[in-house]
Amino acid sequence: MAALQPIYLLSDATGETAEKMVMAALTQFRDKPIRLKRISNVRTKTQVYEALDEALAQGALVVYTIVNRELAQLVHNECDGLGLTSLDLLTPLLMKVAQHVGRSPGETPGLLHGVDEAYFRRVEAIEFTVKHDDGQEPRNLHQAEIVLVGVSRTSKTPLSIYLAHRGWKVANVPLVKGVDPPPQLLEVDPKRVAGLVIDPHRLAEVRAARLRNLGQDPRTAYADLEEIEDEIRYTREMFRRHAWVVVDVTGKSVEETANEVLVKLRLK
Repeated sequence: MAALQPIYLLSDATGETAEKMVMAALTQFRDKPIRLKRISNVRTKTQVYEALDEALAQGALVVYTIVNRELAQLVHNECDGLGLTSLDLLTPLLMKVAQHVGRSPGETPGLLHGVDEAYFRRVEAIEFTVKHDDGQEPRNLHQAEIVLVGVSRTSKTPLSIYLAHRGWKVANVPLVKGVDPPPQLLEVDPKRVAGLVIDPHRLAEVRAARLRNLGQDPRTAYADLEEIEDEIRYTREMFRRHAWVVVDVTGKSVEETANEVLVKLRLK
């Protein structure tokens, strides 16, 4: 069996950029067994020396993406001195871009990965929130960073989605008078639960409009003012009993309500 040809990937961030580029190149060498070793967060001279000593012992090719010019130069010089073949993937590009835009690079490692992390966190949060809308999957409520509770038509879903787009994993649970909430809800840390309330008259209007849009009679208990007042009293009592923060959504935009939720839960 042919010996594996090692390639060492050095980066002052995650090393994902170097790995993706090398992997793209390796598609042209499918018949050659290659071993990649990624060494991330290389930000000191000692780390450079240790990594290159190991690469030398393995007879490796060294590929690096280091934005700090002094550290990148050190890797270059050490590889030359040790007789290691090396390739700087980032510095030539940084210099060309610097010439083009007329300013020096910021030399801050990990910026690209930071953007990626924020993006993937939002995607993960949105996926979680959609799966846990309207009381779905109550067994996973403990995984939610924010749990919204309230009676029907208190903006739980749009508020959940808005917060998810800001990176928060949100679950929402409808409360129905006379029906016990899922037991998992009562096990969630009260500091992560926000109870939503609304002016009863406004809620009656919203529910009546909803019924009309569905082609149904708006003169039902669902849109009856007295019934709604009882529902709101029921939820307020529950919020007080379980020490959940209360957020009144009446007349507020989703953005305003989301901000209030984050402030009251001390997440902002």
